[in-house]
Amino acid sequence: MLKNPKYVYGPQTVLVPANINFGDYVLGKMWPFRQNVAMINGATDEHLTYSDIIQQAMNFAVSLTRMGVRKGDTIALFSENRQEYWGAVVGVACTGAILTTINTGYAKDELIHVTNISKPKYFIISSTMYEIHAKTIRSLEFVKKIIVFDGAKFQNTLSFDDLVFEKNGLIKNVNYEEFQSVEVEGQTDTLFIMYSSGTTGLPKGVMTTHLNVITACGLPASHDASKMSLTISPWYHVMGLVGTLTALVTGRTAVYLSKFSVDTYLKAIEKYKVVQLTVVPPVLVAVCKNKSKYDLSSVRMIYSGAAPLHKDTIKDVEATFPNVEGVYQGYGATEVTLAVLRYQFNDPINKLGSVGVISPNTILKVVDIETREPLGPNQRGELCAKGELLMKGYVNIGRGSDFDEEGFYKTGDIAYYDEDRYFFIVDRLKELIKYKGFQVPPAEIEAVLLQHEGIKEAAVVGIEDRAAGEVPLAFVVPQPRQTLTEKEVQNFVAERLSNPKHLRGGVRFVNQIPKSPAGKLLRKDLRKMLKTSKSKL
Repeated sequence: MLKNPKYVYGPQTVLVPANINFGDYVLGKMWPFRQNVAMINGATDEHLTYSDIIQQAMNFAVSLTRMGVRKGDTIALFSENRQEYWGAVVGVACTGAILTTINTGYAKDELIHVTNISKPKYFIISSTMYEIHAKTIRSLEFVKKIIVFDGAKFQNTLSFDDLVFEKNGLIKNVNYEEFQSVEVEGQTDTLFIMYSSGTTGLPKGVMTTHLNVITACGLPASHDASKMSLTISPWYHVMGLVGTLTALVTGRTAVYLSKFSVDTYLKAIEKYKVVQLTVVPPVLVAVCKNKSKYDLSSVRMIYSGAAPLHKDTIKDVEATFPNVEGVYQGYGATEVTLAVLRYQFNDPINKLGSVGVISPNTILKVVDIETREPLGPNQRGELCAKGELLMKGYVNIGRGSDFDEEGFYKTGDIAYYDEDRYFFIVDRLKELIKYKGFQVPPAEIEAVLLQHEGIKEAAVVGIEDRAAGEVPLAFVVPQPRQTLTEKEVQNFVAERLSNPKHLRGGVRFVNQIPKSPAGKLLRKDLRKMLKTSKSKL
């Protein structure tokens, strides 16, 4: 009945509509801005208005329902950033179906793994992804129909354009005043399934409810809705998916890119007089190293997430962007529907190295690693979170060790907060490697390494890299009388896993892998070995 004085409580300021269907919620929020431009493709200058998104979403929802989609069905979205994406996202939400967004960088085995978690009946896919993965997707027995973007026609597929655009004759434009989303139980019904890798290695399906996402969209804005923004976050990732939705409800205009190159990025800033940037740290590092001359004077605010931002990088950023007024960080995870720690765009305080203050409708605690007792200011321990942003759970996995007895999610990150309740992330308890904002699970790479007939044992750790944050390095024990080369092992992994999981840190050949009496890999000992002389046979 009494608040714990060592917990940090966010204000209860997010208002939730009585009808907790995210589809209805976001359509209602976008409607007043229907004449405004929502998005601009920074590479092609294509413009997308809020009216375009609303119309596409309603038409698509009606088409899906006629096709047989029902509340609780799962629909996969597998595409690079493109303008049809948001009509598809909102349209699926309106049907009461579950949307699962899939990483466009996945290799075949990774794609099979995640789709076997969510088992989508329908696939919405770009022609680029279809040409690469058609055979794999068609081998999935639970997939009934495939819908392809960009007007592409493939055998036994449906065209997204035919289901969405009136000019194609299959659908009449739906009137906003006559449209209503399928009724859902917003507090418990799943809206999104996204994928997050835990310490077990393989990705897990994170179930996010309608209420989770409405709460995230109701948080105080981290950006000024009246100023031009630029984002390159992939929309399948929580930072891109939920982050963009939180922008759409404010009527903001944003420039986006489907892929990153330094020159294209800097040209977009100059051309559109971008004021606000949303980035991951490696992008800032690449931009600061670029010697090309672009006019970056319009940039006033930079918001960084997905990985820690080093203090020296912040100094480089301030030198590169002459008029920048603030470089802000936030902290979150797929499991907490984007961010539980953040700055607002008009926050007068920006403490160097801090990830901000607690988000509304959230409770945080920092606990002692051994005793699990809550700690006070300036004491380091594991950060734990609960509240309306906390996921429903993992698909087909019990809460187990990911939650404590009070229902707090154990983030696996070491943090502390100061006397002003500003939080600082100082280390990771989990063993995940953060490569350019991607979570790379060592156990997944180790499992692949052990498939090599010449490898007896293997262990993977992350090593610091200025440009990428961390890169994976493998310790390998060869089979007796086997001769392996570093390049051979690196290629073996590269052929089987997606780009962030490649062994950019190299391979060290050793006689044995240090383990505890229980057989657990001692990664701390491996990291100590890296600080000594180069490991070799």
